[in-house]
Amino acid sequence: MGTLLAVRAHGIGKCFGDVVALDGVGLEVTRGRIHGLVGPNGAGKTTLLGLLLGLAVADSGTLEILGVPVGRALAAPDGVAGFVDGPGLYPALTARQNLAALAALHGEGPRAARVDDVLDQVGLTDVADDRTRGFSLGMRQRLGLAAALLARPRLLVLDEPSNGLDPAGRRHVHGVLTRLAAEGTAVVLSSHRMTDLEALCSEVTVLSGGRAVFSGPVGELAAAHGALDYRLVTPDPPAARRLAASTAGGEVAGDTDRLVVRAPVPALDALVASLVHAGVAVRELTPVVSPLEAAFLALTERQEARR
Repeated sequence: MGTLLAVRAHGIGKCFGDVVALDGVGLEVTRGRIHGLVGPNGAGKTTLLGLLLGLAVADSGTLEILGVPVGRALAAPDGVAGFVDGPGLYPALTARQNLAALAALHGEGPRAARVDDVLDQVGLTDVADDRTRGFSLGMRQRLGLAAALLARPRLLVLDEPSNGLDPAGRRHVHGVLTRLAAEGTAVVLSSHRMTDLEALCSEVTVLSGGRAVFSGPVGELAAAHGALDYRLVTPDPPAARRLAASTAGGEVAGDTDRLVVRAPVPALDALVASLVHAGVAVRELTPVVSPLEAAFLALTERQEARR
């Protein structure tokens, strides 16, 4: 089993003075998977990402990355790349020059071909010779991803990689990460965008107050929450309301063609069947808040209430 894990962490603790950033955190990241790391501000996400990148060391617990035990030195095993708190770039240099300087540090050769390749992968070929001081946040994020790709990582660690990206840039980055995972690279990313996590991640760890309150498949997290609010759009709201109240057994709100039904998934399935049987058209049935976001909010609010 160990050969399938890119990251194995157990009982990780980290303090900064009197502040407990991580408190007995466990984490397992499978090779070839995209693992999401989520939590409120101050939950410990950036600290944990920094440990994976060798930017900090744990005070307690054990950490193994790519099969190599991590000691108490500020270093990460070969094959790990990424960034936290945004990529570090030289503003006076162009995108190509920034990457060429990094490629030289990695001993890449021929460096020009490799730089051109990663620029193309992240969609920055057209601005390769522009100075990065004029780059938008989204362009800087993509250049940071390109810099990480130079090392041909087997573990890629990214802090908010979709931050500042427009829809086209987000789709481009999603494609890069999905391809890397398909090729066997393990990806760990933090994000406040639940849509990104639902689109990309097969596994997720939720941190709250420095502790891991959930770690496992995304589907298990979403399913564990129970009843959700769904927006139901129909041309016959009165009939839909009657059927929703009797079939879903939940709360129904709204007085136009847009109703909000609160019910667990099995009850929603039964409602749809009843609507179809009664000849009531369903134009839309979508969660008001994504199942993943609802589960995340419930978990973190529950944890805060216990403190």
